Amino acid sequence: MSAAAGQKVLFVEDDEVVRRGSAQALSLAGIDVLPLASAEAALAHIGPHFGGVVVSDVMLAGLDGLGLLAHCREADADLPVVLITGHGGIEMAVRAMRDGAYDFIAKPFAADRLVEVVRRALDKRRLVLENRALRGMLQSRRGVEAMILGRSHGIEKVRRLVTTLAPERIDVLLYGETGTGKELAARCLHEQGAAGGRPFVAINCAAIPEGLFESELFGHEPGAFSGAVKRRVGKLEYANGGTLFLDEIESMPGAMQAKLLRALQERRIVRLGSNDEIALDCRVVAAAKSDLRALADAGTFRADLYYRLSVAVVELPPLRERREDIPLLFEHFVLDAAKRYQRPAPLAAEKMMAGLLGADWQGNIRELKSVADRFVLGIMEPPPLALSAGGRSLAECVEDFERNLIRACLERCNGKVAAASLALGMPKKTLYDKIKKYALQSRDERPGGAEIHPPG
Repeated sequence: MSAAAGQKVLFVEDDEVVRRGSAQALSLAGIDVLPLASAEAALAHIGPHFGGVVVSDVMLAGLDGLGLLAHCREADADLPVVLITGHGGIEMAVRAMRDGAYDFIAKPFAADRLVEVVRRALDKRRLVLENRALRGMLQSRRGVEAMILGRSHGIEKVRRLVTTLAPERIDVLLYGETGTGKELAARCLHEQGAAGGRPFVAINCAAIPEGLFESELFGHEPGAFSGAVKRRVGKLEYANGGTLFLDEIESMPGAMQAKLLRALQERRIVRLGSNDEIALDCRVVAAAKSDLRALADAGTFRADLYYRLSVAVVELPPLRERREDIPLLFEHFVLDAAKRYQRPAPLAAEKMMAGLLGADWQGNIRELKSVADRFVLGIMEPPPLALSAGGRSLAECVEDFERNLIRACLERCNGKVAAASLALGMPKKTLYDKIKKYALQSRDERPGGAEIHPPG
């Protein structure tokens, strides 16, 4: 496997024969190499954004390999430096590793040994830079983008809807499978709107016994029922000025659905055991795993309440439909777990990331967060991650996902490249190139839909 595009090896050796032979071995292995005769010549290429690695002989005229290692460590402590020498033996190797060398190769060495060490070093460098880019992206995000993470088409649509709806005081219905982030979206609607700083009150409708539901939502006065010894403010009243989040609203008992509908229509409530009306001034955000329209048609959910709640609807896509967001989300959860557990944030190797991209994620984002926690704690089990990628590399998983995504978009757009380009947020020239790369078919917008080919 060749090195990733943009990765280069600085090979520093003052012996011309060794320099040429080693550079040739690396080139034949598909690795971009720049042979240099001195450490001083390498310094101009070294910095935090250098995408490759350094391989250097220790014994050099002028600045030696250990001095070059020190310069590299100062410029970027994560830059892999591989040292080569025929002198010093074990003692020098130990010192070099202690000073931060990535690895140590003793002369004479086989070309295969050099290539194997360099490939591992390049893999590590790529992971470091990818994680830096992800962390930089996470730190630079603000507002809705900082709360609802991702770059997929589906999640960008969610962000646009949330940004549009947040300033409005209308009620919102959220759809999504378990673990897709419905409560996070509700909090985002709350915090990015005028109610930010006011109460955000969350209720899981499936967790409240039917006999306590009315008291929980509307509150009660002393003596309203057996055991009611003092006044209780209900969740709707407590959320005044803010947001009430009703999760799993499909589990709400039918009688309570009618009372909630009345409260939402009149924007007034009455505590149990009282005759006094209380003005209701809160946004209600409801969330459901099931299709409320289908439940309404089946008679198990009030149709009038469904229509009252569904003025604005936001659907959260499952993780399997937004796999390109997995690296960013996983890095976010790793950093969060590292902070909570006061541990270093480890880097996910390519094989592991390929497994993350290939997993089915029945638990969606919540499951991914649990995996990140286990990864930081060092207790993550191999399955289902290692098995789910089928032995494919990260690049192969990403390409497979991209191919399927473009194919599906072209099908939705009837093969029209212009429409697919707009839907994917991708320049037409780039889309043409990818259609050609993946041997996909498209149609232009001329009458008859004649097949077209991307420009050569």
